[in-house]
Amino acid sequence: MKPKLLIFDVNETLLDLSVLKSRINAMLDDSKAFEDWFSKLIQMAMVETLTDTYSDFGEIGLATLKMTAEKHSTFVSEEELKRCLDLIKKLEPHPEVKTALKKLMSNGFRLVALTNGGSETLKQQMKYSGLGVLLDGLYSVEAVKKFKPHPDAYRHVLAREKTASEEAMLVAAHAWDIAGAQQAGMQTAFIQRPGKFIYPKVKPPQLLCKDFTELCEKLIALD
Repeated sequence: MKPKLLIFDVNETLLDLSVLKSRINAMLDDSKAFEDWFSKLIQMAMVETLTDTYSDFGEIGLATLKMTAEKHSTFVSEEELKRCLDLIKKLEPHPEVKTALKKLMSNGFRLVALTNGGSETLKQQMKYSGLGVLLDGLYSVEAVKKFKPHPDAYRHVLAREKTASEEAMLVAAHAWDIAGAQQAGMQTAFIQRPGKFIYPKVKPPQLLCKDFTELCEKLIALD
């Protein structure tokens, strides 16, 4: 089924995290530091949801970056850690994203973003990147206080958009996001950003694309 609503993950899917990755790796003097931090960030966000608690994603980001610095035996002041993480608000979109979004919009798709980040951070990201004017809606899990991949995060968007789950498609570069959307009954499209791989235990996504250009072509070709 050709989806009416496209729900985009933000970080790594729409926006390029390479600037933040370079800063964290340099700060902790390890080429694996960013991956250590990002996986810990997602893990602890899921812990919060599983234990029925909620902290802002930025707060979890700071706490887990402190943990990562300790793991790498590096002392970094809290002020420097905060300055580093502030880069999350100043990310550029991946090169092909803007052109693809414009084409999808002109072909009648409704486009929205859904992020684990806080609503204010999301607004700043969309303003800085220039993507805000290309999207019909911006959503944060802050509204339900449950992080993706909890199904309630996706269901909230579906309810606000008055769209049946089977008429919506989540577009993401994260296997856990794809799994969560599938559990909510949605179609999915996986973007194969470098170093990102689909989880083989879930059913295959409807679309598997190397980037947004391929995503755009495949979506427009659907009947």
